[in-house]
Amino acid sequence: MNTDVPVTIHRVTHLDLWVGDHAWPFAEKRRTEIDAHFAERQRDKPELWNGRVLLGRQPRFDGVYFSAEYFETDFASFMAWRDWGFPDASVFNGFGMGVIRARDGAIVLGEMGGHTANAGKVYFAGGTPDPSDVRNRRLEIASSVAREVKEETGLTRLDYQAADHWHCVEAGSLVAMLRILDVDQPGDALKSRIEAFLARETKPELSGIHLVRSKADFLPTMPRFVTAYLTALLRGDD
Repeated sequence: MNTDVPVTIHRVTHLDLWVGDHAWPFAEKRRTEIDAHFAERQRDKPELWNGRVLLGRQPRFDGVYFSAEYFETDFASFMAWRDWGFPDASVFNGFGMGVIRARDGAIVLGEMGGHTANAGKVYFAGGTPDPSDVRNRRLEIASSVAREVKEETGLTRLDYQAADHWHCVEAGSLVAMLRILDVDQPGDALKSRIEAFLARETKPELSGIHLVRSKADFLPTMPRFVTAYLTALLRGDD
């Protein structure tokens, strides 16, 4: 776990995220390098796909509000920016995640499959938003979270009670917008349920499910923003 990244957690109730027409200079100026980098990554992971994703700029926290402007770019540019240590500090990776919590307080996390760009990392269910999450030029993070949770775990909106607030976790060049999703089922049973879903999938995004009940359950493959938020959640800051 990288403990060097400073983390700030904001509790908000309103997300004001709009999508503009910003042309990313980084992607334009370094196109040849980016394409070569992505081709190399595809040789290692042939299933990587250069689809369209959304990145943010001009983030602002104002009381219970979080606002930002988003723009569309290709996954290859996003991956190069990430892999090269975030050389353009004017943009950030702002994404939503569902913090699935069982009736007994156990938190469900998934290990990313070997074919994915984040293989082996252990996260909450979620991912980088894409154009399907945009409605009338607004980025609907709640819809993004619901989609990702369903794709990764099989759980639908009928299976959980979503909190009416978000925790925005700032860590370096990312802002993770986390929403607690309470499931009326014990942790072990919920874990088995999701594992059964993954077993039915031809190519599941997750290779395993982990339950966290205390810091003893933390893993080295959990990013800093994940363990920081889990620490706050375990002490009752929900």
